[in-house]
Amino acid sequence: MRRIETIAALEALYGTPGAASLRKVARQLTPLYRKWIMASRLCVVSTVGSDGTDGSPRGDDGPVVLELDPTHLALPDWRGNQRLDTLRNIVADGRISLMFMIPGSNTVVRVNGRAFVTDDADLRARFEKKSRRPATVVVIEIAEVYTQCARALMRARMWEGADASVVVPTAGEILAEVSEGAEGGATYDAEWAPRAAKTMW
Repeated sequence: MRRIETIAALEALYGTPGAASLRKVARQLTPLYRKWIMASRLCVVSTVGSDGTDGSPRGDDGPVVLELDPTHLALPDWRGNQRLDTLRNIVADGRISLMFMIPGSNTVVRVNGRAFVTDDADLRARFEKKSRRPATVVVIEIAEVYTQCARALMRARMWEGADASVVVPTAGEILAEVSEGAEGGATYDAEWAPRAAKTMW
């Protein structure tokens, strides 16, 4: 299988970018980019570190990030699985990308920049819910913000509803497989939703 190993060889296979795809890039939040991002309750965070890359979904019951100023966003780190893959990467290498999505919209808004992790008490307090605060907050300095091409979500028919004919493995089944039956299974699946509901924040 032939590998493409130079940028020139890669670019030779594609046309030039459309003018709009270059003009849509902003260096900070504009009024409409701000409106769109503040309506998003879900983003996918991509980071890179010494041990590799990480992609992680982050969600909230309101805006998933807080605007600190037109060039900075704050993302609370609510309870998860405590692996800390994303946070470890940010501490080691601040490069970050976020993809914001809204159900029903094929538009995806992308933010690229650099980030750091803080346990600043005042900032953590701004996210308090049900008497709980995130352990840390990721602060993102925006380098660029722009809309992604909508074709991927259109091709996937992302928001047309679940396909009842598609049956996927559960988390418990996958855990049982990789642990060779030591963990997971139906009991894990049955207990997961109530456990998560108690530890959402």
